[in-house]
Amino acid sequence: MWRRIKWPLILVLGVVLAFAFRRPAEKYFDIAKSLDIFATLFKEINAYYVDEVEPQKLIRKGIDGMLESLDPYTDYIPEDEIESFRISTTGQYGGIGALIGIINKKTVVTFPYKDFPAYRSGIKVGDEIISVDGKDVQGKSTSDVSALLKGQPKTEIEIKVRRYGQKDDLTFKIKREKISIDNLAYYGLVESEIGYIRLDDFTSGAANEVSSALIELKQKGAKKIILDLRENPGGLLHEAVNVVSLFIPRGEVVVSTKGKVEEWNKTYTTLNSPVDTQIPMIVLVSEGSASASEIVAGSLQDYDRAVLVGKKTFGKGLVQTTRPLAYNSQLKVTTAKYYVPSGRCIQALDYTHRKDDGTVERVADSLKSEFKTKQGRKVYDGGGLDPDVTVEYEPVGTVTSALISSGWVFEFASRYCAENSNQPDLKSFHLTDNDYEKFMKLIKENKFSYSTSLERNTKLLIETARKEKYYNELEGQLNLLKNKIDAGKSTDMIRFKSEIKQILEEQIAFHYSQNDGQAEVSLPRDKAVLEARRILNDASAYKKILSSN
Repeated sequence: MWRRIKWPLILVLGVVLAFAFRRPAEKYFDIAKSLDIFATLFKEINAYYVDEVEPQKLIRKGIDGMLESLDPYTDYIPEDEIESFRISTTGQYGGIGALIGIINKKTVVTFPYKDFPAYRSGIKVGDEIISVDGKDVQGKSTSDVSALLKGQPKTEIEIKVRRYGQKDDLTFKIKREKISIDNLAYYGLVESEIGYIRLDDFTSGAANEVSSALIELKQKGAKKIILDLRENPGGLLHEAVNVVSLFIPRGEVVVSTKGKVEEWNKTYTTLNSPVDTQIPMIVLVSEGSASASEIVAGSLQDYDRAVLVGKKTFGKGLVQTTRPLAYNSQLKVTTAKYYVPSGRCIQALDYTHRKDDGTVERVADSLKSEFKTKQGRKVYDGGGLDPDVTVEYEPVGTVTSALISSGWVFEFASRYCAENSNQPDLKSFHLTDNDYEKFMKLIKENKFSYSTSLERNTKLLIETARKEKYYNELEGQLNLLKNKIDAGKSTDMIRFKSEIKQILEEQIAFHYSQNDGQAEVSLPRDKAVLEARRILNDASAYKKILSSN
């Protein structure tokens, strides 16, 4: 995995961590001493350990262990992983423009991006990839198959796929292109005057995409906006600043960064002319909204520019910088914390003060400080962003989660679309009871099984009773409990029918028309979107939320 990794890497890594942050002179000896000990220790192990060791793997484990003791975001990127890192930060690569995954031991296309080679050639969601340029890929990992699909733009590739309902395999000859993945998953009107924008990422161009969508929605009649940042893990800081700039006047502070290297500290302000500083706005957030998402949501909340609806956000208030290392490798290192306009840092986990066992705790409530928004509303640091309006969701049943994880929801959608080639009106689409019976038959034929937490805990209880010699006394009650759990599981497919049908309908809609189709089915019943619509349609309620203390 590593190539050309030699001792200078260890020395450079030590220098980066030791000197780049201007550690006090009295620590230099301790650093040099520690590096010397590490080097001599490694040489002794390599020379005398009873079995052969792999030097590159051993060194990598040492590096990983060192960085893991800091935080999850500080990471070493070897030369052979640089391209994957670049793709994750830019959203650009050379290939056919399709996501793939392993489902029921098959390598299938899970998302052919619209207007890119795979999609234009006719490859569909659910197609099983059999071979790439004549090389059999069945049983190979997604990373191996993905490496075969990627390549220089304008080079040709031959892909053989198996499609449900087709007698023969299909062969596609496709020219690779430079693929630039959109940050916007979907945008459209959810009501005649309410526009909806789903932003999934903050790679290059995110703000331009939001700007274009906002302008188009306004032209179509939108007078209020929902910006959906749920499950958006973040990305480029400057793109977050640019998104905020669309809604805040020029020259306003968006975020400040503060770290050990004072000359790296910076205050980012809105630089561009905004698109609209007055349009009523809801920002949807969740536990998966992090980093750049929290900068956008936190800034708009601090300026009382938008109402936050949903769940408390993740709480990532740290900034990473990429530093070059020897042999074309890189270090992604946490160099600062960021602070939104009110002055709060929303970092939730305190990596500086780990417990003796290495675990990290959330910032204690007693250590949180109160801050004020522009209009004097109380907000707090140290634990993510608290939404102005919380939306509680019913947890999905264990059987539903298991069905999704098993791949049979995806598999049924592939089969359904193959058997029903004419796309229905997705706005009114619902599975029939007969369709659901077919789904139950499919999973029964394939021996679908799952276990519940209650079932596992009961098994543990029985084992503990046997170990502690109580089983004979409790056997009747334990067996009764086990039988009741088994009986409950046998009816789960009926008890959770409504929930499972919704999941199936959304997956089928995605198979038919990707994000657009899924949005048509899911948005009308999305609790957070419905709450956002309610607030936006009640001007007094909207104003009250933004002015209340």
